[in-house]
Amino acid sequence: MFRWYADAARCYVLLSDVLVHTSTDVHDQSIWEASFRASKWFSRGWTLQEMIAPSSVEFFSSEGWKIGDKHSLEHLIHETTRIPVEALQNYPLDEFSALERIAWASNRDTTEGEDNAYCLLGILGISIPTSYGEGKEKAFNRLQAELQATSSIPSIIPFSQNDKFVGREPQLAELEAKLLGDMQTTMIAITGPGGTGKSQLALELAYRIRQKNKSCSVFWIDASDKDSFYQAYSSIAQKLDIPGWDDDNSDAKQLVKLHLSRSTRQWLLIYDNIDDFIRGPTELSTARATDLINCLPQSEAGSIVFTTANDNITETLAIENTVELRGMTPEAAQLMLDDYLNPLATSSDQQEAAHLLKELSYMPLAIIHAAAYLKNTGGATVQDYRSQLIEKKEYAIEISSELLEDKLQDYGEASPVAATLLISLDHILKKFRMAAECLFLSACVDRKDIPFDFLGTTSEREEALRVLSDYALVTRRPADSSIDLHRLVHLSLRKQLEKWELLSEWTLHAITRLLEVFPDDSRSRSKWRRLLPHAKYALSCELTDPEDTDKVLLMDRCIKALYNDGRWKEAEELEVQVIEVRKRLLGEEHKYTLASIGNLAYAYNMQGRWKDAEELEVRVVEIRKRVLGDEHQHTLTSMGNLAVTYSTQGRWKEAEELEVQLIELRKRVLGDEHEHTLASMGNLAFAYRMQGRWEDAETLDMQVLETSKRVLGHEHLDTLTSMGNLALVYKNQERWKEAKELELQVMEMRRRILGDEHPDTLTSMANLATTFGIQEQWKDAEELEVQVIEIRKRVLGEEHQHTLTSMGNLAVTYGTQGRWKDAEELDVRVMETRKRVLGDEHPETLASMANLATTYRKQCRNDEAIILLAECAKLQEKVFGRNHPDTEDSLVTLHRWQMKE
Repeated sequence: MFRWYADAARCYVLLSDVLVHTSTDVHDQSIWEASFRASKWFSRGWTLQEMIAPSSVEFFSSEGWKIGDKHSLEHLIHETTRIPVEALQNYPLDEFSALERIAWASNRDTTEGEDNAYCLLGILGISIPTSYGEGKEKAFNRLQAELQATSSIPSIIPFSQNDKFVGREPQLAELEAKLLGDMQTTMIAITGPGGTGKSQLALELAYRIRQKNKSCSVFWIDASDKDSFYQAYSSIAQKLDIPGWDDDNSDAKQLVKLHLSRSTRQWLLIYDNIDDFIRGPTELSTARATDLINCLPQSEAGSIVFTTANDNITETLAIENTVELRGMTPEAAQLMLDDYLNPLATSSDQQEAAHLLKELSYMPLAIIHAAAYLKNTGGATVQDYRSQLIEKKEYAIEISSELLEDKLQDYGEASPVAATLLISLDHILKKFRMAAECLFLSACVDRKDIPFDFLGTTSEREEALRVLSDYALVTRRPADSSIDLHRLVHLSLRKQLEKWELLSEWTLHAITRLLEVFPDDSRSRSKWRRLLPHAKYALSCELTDPEDTDKVLLMDRCIKALYNDGRWKEAEELEVQVIEVRKRLLGEEHKYTLASIGNLAYAYNMQGRWKDAEELEVRVVEIRKRVLGDEHQHTLTSMGNLAVTYSTQGRWKEAEELEVQLIELRKRVLGDEHEHTLASMGNLAFAYRMQGRWEDAETLDMQVLETSKRVLGHEHLDTLTSMGNLALVYKNQERWKEAKELELQVMEMRRRILGDEHPDTLTSMANLATTFGIQEQWKDAEELEVQVIEIRKRVLGEEHQHTLTSMGNLAVTYGTQGRWKDAEELDVRVMETRKRVLGDEHPETLASMANLATTYRKQCRNDEAIILLAECAKLQEKVFGRNHPDTEDSLVTLHRWQMKE
């Protein structure tokens, strides 16, 4: 029943105990709200699925007056039932824990006791046979047992099984034999042109594997672009409950890779549509292929299936096992047509059908479009359809040729699909205008996981989506909160809109609609991650006006989302566009333009591009001083950002001078104890420490610590940071005992407040390990560093910068014990990983090169040490400048080594 409700376009609820006497009363909620809240409908067990499963539920009073639907009344229903608003909005139910879903039914009544359990089956996504008479307790025990068995084998398959799947049994048997046979294959690719059913074959395979091997986890990964790829890995990490999945700093791809590589349970990963992920704008990208390979888990218990329209990709990924799809056989194509339509009665109808299938090149997608049209368009015959197909043939070939010119030759013979789409589109435009508009909006965003709320209000949307689904132009996802378009349908639609000169207009409609639903805060992470691919796709359309206000505002929201995900390069590209537009429209000195320039500087800083960041920050400070004055909060913030940039370049004196000014200004404007004043004092203390001015640093750090304790409390996180800073000063003053005492306090408090695996706790452990090392407590230092590395690998991933820093620290500890081979092994891994992840010129990469050069030198491998350090010094001079402390250290050390040769 749950599936039946979920598939319904609209459900109606007559509330017999809610009285509304006139149509005027409907608009006065105070008249009927009390009886609505008290309605028995909200307390019955089986009505729970009637409320949650459908995308549209309309409520009527006992007199038949419509009082609203589940979306317009969602807050009232939430207050009455305590069911989360997100569940009422048809968010995927697996985003809510099983215990949470069971709790929704806890106070509901059923005629039969067993129904307390049975009414939850669809909501929990499980199935058990009903057995009335067993009693409520036994029914719940069986439900719990099935739930435990199901949840212990987590899987993610975002589409329902296709009950009309036919015609690919030989290929399916080949895949099953390779995946489930004695000689398990690690990687297989399903290849073939667009429209041949690669994804449908992979989907059927996923369900059959789950049915035949219940201990095997199956995860579907949409690999058609970076955003979808990342989101799929994040969902898998959450589903597997991998430690760190909810940490903003963790790398979900590495978490999943490491977890599955270590897992002894069988698993299958299906990477659907890897073409665009690997292909650059015009050709295959080896770098992108390497990125994909670096995300693949390696385990004898696992298998991987790819779908691709490009045979060259299988060579790039070194996939030896392939299953190739082309057009169907005439017999299989006839079976597919018969499955959608009643078997054709007369021999002349059958002959017409045979001609039709041949004209459609036996392409599954085109056959489905034709069958859906014939089924839903009353009175249309196969002969009528063939006539329309002939009319559209030339136009469809033209669209297909343009797709080929646009380097989309992987999609093979697109004209049958283009023709069937045009036939359906003509009919829908005449009969169902709203459905056509939903289709046009969908053509202007990414083709996958298009949320319902983007497509319009419930009342308008439901009928439109029913039509599009009936005509097989969209696929509704099981959670019923989004739709997908096939790649060829999406491309053909865009070409059609281009020909009508409407693509720009509809893209702007899509941008406006996205702006309405795209959240403007960092808390709605799951929602903006879902919408980000659609926003980026719409913004990439070159036909739209670059100065459109909604377009700029949407770019701003995307930039915030990208910053929150640490995707600095992508954020930078959008920020540059926003700045250019704002300069033209608002002028360089407008507050919004300056805010964007400051954000771009931040993105440069996070990529280690200190000079670029400094240049922008100096401009912002100068303009804000002139326009706003020295004491304005925006001016002070800009000065603080510039001081940090000076510090990152090792220009401690300049950073110090700016921080001194900033402290005086903030004390005067904000007061001595304001958090911003304390932050500036902490930054100045850092500049003192880096210049070896330990007494000055100690004085400031003590002031900050005492003020923080008094104002914020002894266990406030900022207070603990101040304690850690003071410990660093003590350490450099060789006051080991005091340093160790402070670091132990900080570590224990962070463990208690934040937990053992929080990044700040791990930083405290790493600092304490350094102190142990300085005091020659090598074993204690090593033990603590190994713990930190293991936790960071598990929580953040092997390639996260904090993990690599810990590995570098352990290498130093090995070196101090004379274990140079162990140190070298770690140093090499850290350097190579940083080169690959951060680039050859990133400051962290350069630090790794210097460390490895020292390790070579300690092993008397002088030539290797000198060559590596010379390369490092050359890059440091290029990146930092000759006067940077790191550059100077490397040049002095290099000269000393060369003199000793």
